[in-house]
Amino acid sequence: MGPAGRAGKTTGAGLRAPPTLRRVRIFLETERLVLRRLTGDDVDDLFALHADPEVMKYLDAGPPMAREAVREQLLPRLLECYERYGGLGYWAAVRRAGPDAGSFLGWFELRPQEGGPPEELELGYRLCRSAWGHGYATEGARGLVHRAFTDPALGGVRRVFGETMAVNRGSRRVMEKAGLRYLRTYHAAWPVPLAGSERGEVVYELLRGDWEEGGPRCPAAGAPGTAG
Repeated sequence: MGPAGRAGKTTGAGLRAPPTLRRVRIFLETERLVLRRLTGDDVDDLFALHADPEVMKYLDAGPPMAREAVREQLLPRLLECYERYGGLGYWAAVRRAGPDAGSFLGWFELRPQEGGPPEELELGYRLCRSAWGHGYATEGARGLVHRAFTDPALGGVRRVFGETMAVNRGSRRVMEKAGLRYLRTYHAAWPVPLAGSERGEVVYELLRGDWEEGGPRCPAAGAPGTAG
């Protein structure tokens, strides 16, 4: 898998990432989003994101992660992915333009699962509550799916998949809008069971052949969506 991208890339209607963003490694730009590499400066935003009980409702029933744990454990684990997975991993999602360009909206994920085949990539996203309902999750997810199947530097991706709790209808809608299809339900053992965990976890996937049959979908023109 090749390098994760180049700062200052022009996409869409000729918009260019603002100077503050051109100094970081950008993986993807869509109509309204820039997905850039995480840095040590993201500790406070990551802490706030993971401390919001509504954001973590379908993810973790335990107490919020302390800021020190975010700095010393979570962020280093996320940063390590770039080296381990050839530039893939987790990216901060920030606003692309406007008076609040560069403001943190959450993160997206595209990488192989631990021990999984490198040509199968997991799609993930976690956005701040203030970013919900504007189509950002759908826009970012579509952009990552498009990148996965069109970038030859990624080594011939054959499958993109995602998982969420069966009761998490919002996340399921995002995967469906990004082109993924329901595959199966399974039941996981939670250390601290979450409300609705008895309904199980669902897996969605999109295979390269199905994506190609549907025709290339370029996210640069923008498809904000209505939810997610």
